[in-house]
Amino acid sequence: MNAGGDIAVAGRKDEESPPKLEGRGRQARAQRTRFTSNIAGPIFFLGDVLCLLVAIPIALIAYGVLRGDEIIPSVHVFAFCATAATFLLIRASRHSYRRTLMNLFDAEGDAVVDALASVLIASALVWQFGLIDNYSRGLTLLYLVSFGACLIASRPLVRGTIRHLAGSGSIEQRLIFYGADPESIGMIRKVIEEIQSPHLRILGVADDRPKVKEIDGLPLLGGLDELLELAREGELDQVLFCVPSMPRDRLLTIVEQLSTVSVDVAVIPAEAIHLAPDYRVHLLGQLPVLTLWQRPFRDVNGLVKRGEDILIAGLAVLLLSPILLLTALLVRLSSPGPIFFVQPRIGFNNELIKVLKFRTMYADQSDVRAEQTTTVDDPRITPIGRTLRKLSLDELPQLFNVMRGDMSLVGPRPHATHMKVGDRYYQDAVRGYAGRHRVRPGITGLAQVNGVRGEIRTVERAKRRVELDTRYIETWSLWLDLKILAKTFRAVIWDHDAY
Repeated sequence: MNAGGDIAVAGRKDEESPPKLEGRGRQARAQRTRFTSNIAGPIFFLGDVLCLLVAIPIALIAYGVLRGDEIIPSVHVFAFCATAATFLLIRASRHSYRRTLMNLFDAEGDAVVDALASVLIASALVWQFGLIDNYSRGLTLLYLVSFGACLIASRPLVRGTIRHLAGSGSIEQRLIFYGADPESIGMIRKVIEEIQSPHLRILGVADDRPKVKEIDGLPLLGGLDELLELAREGELDQVLFCVPSMPRDRLLTIVEQLSTVSVDVAVIPAEAIHLAPDYRVHLLGQLPVLTLWQRPFRDVNGLVKRGEDILIAGLAVLLLSPILLLTALLVRLSSPGPIFFVQPRIGFNNELIKVLKFRTMYADQSDVRAEQTTTVDDPRITPIGRTLRKLSLDELPQLFNVMRGDMSLVGPRPHATHMKVGDRYYQDAVRGYAGRHRVRPGITGLAQVNGVRGEIRTVERAKRRVELDTRYIETWSLWLDLKILAKTFRAVIWDHDAY
């Protein structure tokens, strides 16, 4: 077992002996209990129950020190039971207790928020049953604080315990791949690259009709009889089929025979391997569907996003109106030409929008199609325009784009129609570039507050910008938008990439 994060692959001394399985059958089971990764969920459940219980004496001691008043135990026992039941039900509804080592560090929802909701629901029940006069609000508040602190402290401890158990072999998932032909072996190697985890132990590859005699780094174990024997000895947990060309009748026959022993059987479709990791798995009825792209702002999320834009942009226009008027006056007096520079750019659904900016270049030298990259000492930029660009004040008219729905406050920056990275168009230079157009473009974005602001001069920086834009789309939340807006001012002041 390799505890360093790589998948352990059982070795093989010679062609006749099984891979590191000598004497490990019933004797090994008698020596040590071994769990699969499904034990992670119950460990989280146990941790939450302990937090619920440990918070009680902490809250009581703190209450005795701060207040010292007597309490009526029966009312608070009822409140505790209601809190515990509600909290565990909420966590279960979030599938927090179905976790495995494969999704150990995935977002599981905010446990502290669930604790707050549980205490509020319990307090409402106390009021509903007419027990509120004997209910200590101070003790309830102290219990909420202590419970929340216990939850925060327990998360790294629980995850550390699970990782330790995996590293020591107490949690171990033993796998065998079925399919010993060149195409299947190629798929198996891709699967191994994708499922790096310390609790996985790959015993090897099995096939009743192997088309290869040996596989580098993977023992060839035999056929169905060998799989059945390993399962009976408790040395096998799961069989994974990676055979894209296997006839359906043959697959059903093998699965039927494997059903006579206690072992998990799963099929990995070729598409799931070739497209990994660029999809999410959803169910369409009972059928698994690999979702490659999904609309980010649908239904309520779309309303929240649009409401945020209208509210904040409207307030910004009112508050910044003196700056807008002063900037417009300076642009008009600094050089002949219009106050605004209107540029066609690519927006939502890959459609053209007209983006407003304060003009920063001499009118007769403006580059509407952005065919020429702006440089540090670009002679086309007016003196006042240089300052406006540095402080991003030239972008302020885009608040009106936000108000009319062409843009959003936060999102991927819209690019000009002929924008290039080096000598290649942006969409040709960076794979996945078109995915930015699934949402409205923004005045600022995740890329802009992470050092990728201003002109993009290299393919590496272009890829980094698209990567950050994609991350924003896939992880959007109202809190993320507010966080980006708060960071934008700092980025404008300290980032020297804009000119």
